[in-house]
Amino acid sequence: MTKNNSPLKPFVKWAGGKRQLLAKIKKHLPEDLNDYTYYEPFIGAGALLFDVKPQKAVINDSNIQLMIAYNVIKNNVEDLITVLKKHEKMYEKEYYYKIRNLDRDIVQFSGLSDVEKAARTIFLNKTCFNGLYRVNSKGFFNVPQGKYKNPVICNDVNLRLISEYLNSGGITILNEDFESAAAGANENSFVYFDPPYHSPDKTGFTGYQADGFGESEQKRLRDLIIEMTKRGVKCLASNSDTEFIRELYDHDFFDIISVQAKRTINSNPIGRGNVKEVLIKNWKGG
Repeated sequence: MTKNNSPLKPFVKWAGGKRQLLAKIKKHLPEDLNDYTYYEPFIGAGALLFDVKPQKAVINDSNIQLMIAYNVIKNNVEDLITVLKKHEKMYEKEYYYKIRNLDRDIVQFSGLSDVEKAARTIFLNKTCFNGLYRVNSKGFFNVPQGKYKNPVICNDVNLRLISEYLNSGGITILNEDFESAAAGANENSFVYFDPPYHSPDKTGFTGYQADGFGESEQKRLRDLIIEMTKRGVKCLASNSDTEFIRELYDHDFFDIISVQAKRTINSNPIGRGNVKEVLIKNWKGG
């Protein structure tokens, strides 16, 4: 834990976010978590990170716009707040689509500062339909406007608290492949993997990146966890409770724990509501 005991909240909504499952996940963390370097290669909204606030952490996501936002909150939070408050004042339908469509012009988008890109990511997340982050095959953000009367676009208090935590001295922010991001983990590390979930019927939401996260990537992740287990690295992973995932982790190394979550973000209404998920743990005891 850091000296800052103020509660932190994720600054974005994220498909598969873990806020409602925190109590269940925390039961399976190492008891002496601050004796470890905490790794989270699929950080997303960072619900677990912001709840436990480890002193040493390496956080990563392959989504470059998300990680730009983390870096801007760390290094330029006051400038970010200024731009977000502008978005808040200007918010209406036409303005939403103007900001959303900035990425259609490569030259214009590349000319935006990191602060402007981070503010765009947060603005769209707070005002788009259901808080989705989805891109099409060209990598363009394509979620329609949500039906919000007065969305909170700039929570300046929370952003400053997050910035304080990220500047606490032991937090490394990466934008790499998950395997590269976890390469430095050793027996003095704890790694929490929260990848895009397996969705055999394609109803789950995995459109964070244009190239997706399919079964071959799920297998690569499993192989990485096996390799890390052999090196004595403590790992915990979350995923959907599917036959594929249970077979993938059917190994003496792993303890598969059933949990139930209530999901509101899914491309198909059938996939919303109470759903079965699993936690996969590679060590015994606390």
